[in-house]
Amino acid sequence: MSTNSSRAEARVRRHARVRRKVTGTLERPRLSVFRSTAEIYAQLIDDQAGKTLVSASSIDHELRTKLDGMKKVEQARLVGKSVAERAREKGIQQVIFDRGGFRYIGRVKALADAAREGGLEF
Repeated sequence: MSTNSSRAEARVRRHARVRRKVTGTLERPRLSVFRSTAEIYAQLIDDQAGKTLVSASSIDHELRTKLDGMKKVEQARLVGKSVAERAREKGIQQVIFDRGGFRYIGRVKALADAAREGGLEF
């Protein structure tokens, strides 16, 4: 087993541990974050219905042109603002934050802080 796969498996285990307790509802969906080496994704999920209500990512066509030349943390900040803006349009104000087993630093923190600035309450 290589180092990367064991790190990935450890992240999945951490995420599963958190997911046992954290569930999203229609009134208070789960803000789930996934971070790959190149991109970052965020979605608001109603776990009771099993539906994604809102999503934003660094591969969105709307954001792609704005992201050129930006550092990854700045991209994450823009994705956080975008997901907060889209959530407000749907009337969502409160969310439960799910960091996806990632440490709360860097891009994950930048996305969360930008979503808070955008009007989402954690």
